[in-house]
Amino acid sequence: MIVRAAVVPYPPLLVPELVVADLPEVRSVRRTCVAAAKLLAQGSRRWIAVAPGFGEVAADSVGTFQGFGVDVRVRLNPDTEGDLDPGLPLPVLIAAWLREQAHALRVSVHLVAPDASSAECRALAASIANETDDPVGLLVLGDGSPRHGDRAPSRPDERAPGFDETVHKALADADTEALLALDQQLAAELGAEGRAPWQVLAGLGGEWNCVKSDLLVPYGVAYHVAVWDPVLP
Repeated sequence: MIVRAAVVPYPPLLVPELVVADLPEVRSVRRTCVAAAKLLAQGSRRWIAVAPGFGEVAADSVGTFQGFGVDVRVRLNPDTEGDLDPGLPLPVLIAAWLREQAHALRVSVHLVAPDASSAECRALAASIANETDDPVGLLVLGDGSPRHGDRAPSRPDERAPGFDETVHKALADADTEALLALDQQLAAELGAEGRAPWQVLAGLGGEWNCVKSDLLVPYGVAYHVAVWDPVLP
């Protein structure tokens, strides 16, 4: 039973050890994401995460940010002694890092292909909803478009602001239909790999209240942060 959901991005800049200059924009993104993770942990300290990617992630995975410059190690479950997997995807590493920051007990990760259709996202949502009867928090990891303005790491695209404003409004309104209506092709062209994980969240159905919602666009990349609570009957 999902008792709370949190949407966060997964940039390496969240991890202080990976940042050369800890600028105000960086601290703002980190503070906002950690606050959302702590709110999620208040709902439940056991999490299920959804992130863009392929394949499966072992529940006892141990990862490292060595590929991003520093050997900061993180665990999905601190009670296990899994072998170090140097190839864990960045969203999985961030899920494990946020678990530690929020003092959650453990997080299991489902990867959803960035090009998954809305129907496939709904199917994964149904599977997650039936995964456990225990109270769990849902951590949804996804970045917006990296094509905002002159500071963008990818070629700027004038469609990026409108797309991410649509996502922000849908998250702020807890509007599942608006999230499910996001254009898959447009999201792909804009490099917004959060589209599929957001649609998994929306595919859970039901009514939700948005507890908090933020859109931050430092360095030309859109980062969405939101916390939803289900409306109980």
